[in-house]
Amino acid sequence: MSVATRQAITPAPFGFRVLPSAEAVPNARRRVIQVVRGWSLPLAEDALRDVELLSSELITNAVSHTHAPCVVCVSWDGDRLRVEVTDAGHELPAACGIDLDATDGRGLFLVAALATNWGAEPDPAGKRIWFEVGTTAAVSGDERLTTLVRAAVPKARDVLPTSA
Repeated sequence: MSVATRQAITPAPFGFRVLPSAEAVPNARRRVIQVVRGWSLPLAEDALRDVELLSSELITNAVSHTHAPCVVCVSWDGDRLRVEVTDAGHELPAACGIDLDATDGRGLFLVAALATNWGAEPDPAGKRIWFEVGTTAAVSGDERLTTLVRAAVPKARDVLPTSA
């Protein structure tokens, strides 16, 4: 199926629970990708890589900040893939500038930069954070590479030589 071809039948949303441990995140991320690939959606490889990365970011945030299980829901509306992560936390996140000296805090920067759309909203269980990816990656080429490099920049003191 080509990227331009639209899915004739919209698959039913798929949801699953993730245990509150860092070890559960890789399996959850792989499960999202298995579901999406199983649906044979017209998504470009860059878009699939973004889904994998952004799913990992949201799931990691949910389990590390709440220390409680979260629920992941994946859905397709015919134009965009949506991944939602619902957790027990009540504080809504906001993407902000990157602190190059921080060892964390780059996940939402990636979500904001690579997703077609994203948001956070209150939920009876706590909060729901979601992102959407279209059939092609929201950013590509040099812009995508710049985004990924900016998010991965190590602390300056880790790469600069120190005087003896």
